[in-house]
Amino acid sequence: GGLGLFLFGMHVMSDGILKRANSKLKQIVETLTRNRFSGILVGFSVTSIIQSSSATTVLLVSLANAGLLTLRQSIGIIMGANIGTTFTAWIVSFVGFKFSITTLALPAIAIAIPLLFSKKDKQREVGTILTGFGILFLGLHIMKESIPDLKGNPEVLSFLKDLSSYGYFSILMFVIVGTILTMVLQSSSATMAMTITMAFKGWIPFPVAAAIVLGENIGTTITAYLASLGMGANAKRAARAHMIFNVFGTVWMLIVFHPFISLIDRIVPGSISDPQTLPFHLSAFHSLFNILNTSLLVGFIPWFTKLVENLIE
Repeated sequence: GGLGLFLFGMHVMSDGILKRANSKLKQIVETLTRNRFSGILVGFSVTSIIQSSSATTVLLVSLANAGLLTLRQSIGIIMGANIGTTFTAWIVSFVGFKFSITTLALPAIAIAIPLLFSKKDKQREVGTILTGFGILFLGLHIMKESIPDLKGNPEVLSFLKDLSSYGYFSILMFVIVGTILTMVLQSSSATMAMTITMAFKGWIPFPVAAAIVLGENIGTTITAYLASLGMGANAKRAARAHMIFNVFGTVWMLIVFHPFISLIDRIVPGSISDPQTLPFHLSAFHSLFNILNTSLLVGFIPWFTKLVENLIE
């Protein structure tokens, strides 16, 4: 139920923001994507605002299908969207676990209700955004409170120990788990919130949580893929570029997985074994991975373009 509220709140909030700024977003995307770096900035900014990389990529696919964006422009925006979506993890880490979430959620809904009945479109759209925000964090609060503490549930701990005791194979297994979860939920933000909550409660250790995050990066590409079905070649190419980019990033990260985990532990204050600081370690892992992946591949956008064009003619 908590997960359902989180998903519904995310949908309502994103929908309200898109209605409030849809025409402006399209204008920004069309005018500011003339080179790969401005495209990355647009993807990052739009996704940070609407808190949904899925919404950004679906908008991107529709613009590519309409011929308003070239494939090169699309790939730049995809890279930026991957970085922008990591903001969700930081919001959950800072807001979701520092104090009672209901102190924000319920007042937001209370303020939103009168606005929803306003005759002015702008006020109703703001009311929709606040309602989504309130429901989203109310769902997160329910998830956090519903997951029992492992100290009183040792049988769950032993079950997870069994799953995570196969060394590197366990990491690969949880990457697949993260991919499937995100494909089913159609929201990497929801899967990320679940992952942070389970790690905070001690259900899963940091390496397992990080592996699930890698899987989320692959699973989230299914939304753009589904949106591209039945569309033209440009839309399909943009969706495939999103998938190839995220799969490639996950592959190289798996090669350097354990050294990267050690790096995160060194640069982020606190210990990865401390439930209070673990959400911040996970958020840092998510952000740094996507920033590095974009930095590594931004110079290969022309190569990516040719590859996708050859795959889909």
